[in-house]
Amino acid sequence: MTIKDIARLSGCGVSTVSRVLNDHPDVSEETRQKVLAVVEAQGFQPNNNAKHLKQQSGSSIAVIVKGTMNMLFADLVEKLQALLLDAGQDAAVYYLYEDANEVAYALQLHRERRPRGIIFLGGDLDLFKAGFAPIAAPCVLLTNSARELGFGNLSSFTTDDGEAAEQVVQLLAGQGHRHIGFLGGNWSCSQISYSRLTGCRDACRRLGLPFDVDRQCEPCRYSMPEAYAATQKLLARCPRLTAIFAISDVMALGAIRALRDMGRRVPEDISVVGYDGIVIGQYSLPRLTTVQQDTQRLAERGVDTLLRAIVLGGRPVHELVPFRLIQGESVARLS
Repeated sequence: MTIKDIARLSGCGVSTVSRVLNDHPDVSEETRQKVLAVVEAQGFQPNNNAKHLKQQSGSSIAVIVKGTMNMLFADLVEKLQALLLDAGQDAAVYYLYEDANEVAYALQLHRERRPRGIIFLGGDLDLFKAGFAPIAAPCVLLTNSARELGFGNLSSFTTDDGEAAEQVVQLLAGQGHRHIGFLGGNWSCSQISYSRLTGCRDACRRLGLPFDVDRQCEPCRYSMPEAYAATQKLLARCPRLTAIFAISDVMALGAIRALRDMGRRVPEDISVVGYDGIVIGQYSLPRLTTVQQDTQRLAERGVDTLLRAIVLGGRPVHELVPFRLIQGESVARLS
């Protein structure tokens, strides 16, 4: 009995079964129980000794995920695991909290388990500047740009967050919105959210729209509950807002629930735009207007570049991956 047999009998993918067996959080409870039922019925016992030896021998690719509630990263992990499996590579996935030091954790992995390569999902560039140099393995950073860091073994692939945020503001301004709130993220200049905030600021200045960080912006983590609370704070401080741009779809969904509970209709009373293009946003009520990141392209370029670097070496690659602004039902023209 192998993991592939468990996948076949449970009707789940091999990568999903792997995440269940390794107790990863990005699996629904229904799916988890389905896999575990097959495991129990078949008496399956993972070969932990073999797994440990593989990790020690440097045969796996480490995927370090910053944040446990980021649905975009869950989608990317699924795609990365599938691509690595197709390439005959094992993937070991490690989930960290949003405020954890992913570079220090990667350095520990590099020293203790010697992975062939490391893929970072999300990252604080200040942490890379301060602590990445001792890591010798080929690495790839997804969803943030490492171009300016100058490390010879660190490639990066990301969306042009600034340009995407500018297009969101242009869309809202074109619908008559002048008082726009900005929700979520960490305003440190080394964080992904800073690029989105900067794009919003530049677009507002160019279009002659008010932009006051202290009044119109409310930071929060990438979670629905925190976005819910942040939306309440934002509206209490700035009740004239007619639109909110949340820097992730997860935050946007939390904001829509908060607005509904506050007696505000979306989009009739206030418009909401998200960021990421995760599937759940296209099934919400209303269907979410959002910036869709190309997770398939991000995963493909990341895996291909990492495996080439492992085998052939060479200079790092830094690319912007195209995005799409999807107009759903959560934005209305201001009457």
